[in-house]
Amino acid sequence: MTKKDSLPKIGLLYLDYVLRFFDKSNFKGWPDKIEQVTYHWGNDKARFIAEVKRKNIDVLIGNIPATAYEAFREIAKALPNVRFLPSLDSQFSNKSKENVTHFCRKYNLPTPHTEIFYIPEKAKQYLANTQYPKIIKRSYGPSNYGGYFVHKVDSYEEAASLLSQKRYYPAYVQDFVPMEADIRVMLIGHKPVCAFWRRPPEGEWLTNTSQGGSMDYQDVPKGVLELAARASKAANAEYWACDIALGKDGKLRILECATAFAAFPYIRDWIGQYLMWLLSDGRFAKPNIPLYNWEELGKIDTRLLRTMRHIGFSRYKPSQDCGEQFSRLDEYNYPILDTTYRPDEEWPSEMWNFQDNFKLHGIVVPAKAQSLIPSNDEVSTELNSYQDVQFDEAQIREILSQVKGVGSKMVEEIMATFGAIGVVEALNTKPEQLCVVKNLKDKKLEKIVNHWQQVAKPCH
Repeated sequence: MTKKDSLPKIGLLYLDYVLRFFDKSNFKGWPDKIEQVTYHWGNDKARFIAEVKRKNIDVLIGNIPATAYEAFREIAKALPNVRFLPSLDSQFSNKSKENVTHFCRKYNLPTPHTEIFYIPEKAKQYLANTQYPKIIKRSYGPSNYGGYFVHKVDSYEEAASLLSQKRYYPAYVQDFVPMEADIRVMLIGHKPVCAFWRRPPEGEWLTNTSQGGSMDYQDVPKGVLELAARASKAANAEYWACDIALGKDGKLRILECATAFAAFPYIRDWIGQYLMWLLSDGRFAKPNIPLYNWEELGKIDTRLLRTMRHIGFSRYKPSQDCGEQFSRLDEYNYPILDTTYRPDEEWPSEMWNFQDNFKLHGIVVPAKAQSLIPSNDEVSTELNSYQDVQFDEAQIREILSQVKGVGSKMVEEIMATFGAIGVVEALNTKPEQLCVVKNLKDKKLEKIVNHWQQVAKPCH
């Protein structure tokens, strides 16, 4: 490629209230203007589509959060000539842990044994007859928010109590696998570019650093890198991250995988370089990222590492003076690879969006009634005994303002984003949708949900 005007028009995809993964500076040297388009949630699909068309964007780059995934499936169909990076299929695992399970099952990737239940009675039957301990997680969204939505239960009574309190839907149940540690591997073009251990504190089982876990970069097993690369290739992902558990039984199992992950700025620069090479037909150089670079970079204080940008490595050129050459490094076992553009859908929502497609029979209440109705996971044989509990906008504002830590500014942002009807619907079905609001994190969400369950109890 030699002509400047033959480069595709890049647009960076942003969403209100969602932290930005990429910036124009990650695409250092791209000669053309890089556009920005922002999705404003709510009823914004038509406007967003029109803006992308008006700006003549060929490629939209950016991660899509779980709460907007299905909306962007529809948007992508309305923009058939726009390439999404990562593709919507590559981002399938971003939406939910359930999707991670479907992905791993299809490609025969090892995971803890998992059961997923959309019918509460079947979940109860399974939990009443299975062996313990078990792990119960909130499925929706790829992140476990520092482990706060991952629970270990040691008996049926604990499991039933947890599901009654948390009301996770679907019920996502995994075998508890005693772990030595887990390893996060980040990949670009299917090549590992960063990997580190996360070890639980003494006597604990969660490895999250927010829960007291520790991390280090040394001696990540080659088998872990190979499993992560297999998963990345199966997802056809331009960039990817895997959380892989090393069990006390010596086996490796994938816990999480997604295109959405936290990364230091220099890693995002590497991804930007890779995408520039990918989109330019070789006009821009592919980044050279030595294997095990993380062992050396990991020695740098993280406070400094978070500020470092545009780290580059020259390609090693061996020299010799006696006819011998050191060949221990197997760099070429993990080359940076192209990803094949696939215009067809591998994971169409018509088939795989179980959370919206699977419906239990229950009361249908018009949205304008603003009535509290049981969410799908609360449906029981006594469903028809519920009476409507109605809320107007002023009442929703009052309920939210009663929650400790939720100030007037946050209330305004919640109402502006969702409206009264949307808040009621989110709290009844998928409370995690509210986390798109700036500074509304898991602890505040839990307080809001607990307060909602108290003030909005229907009469019997």
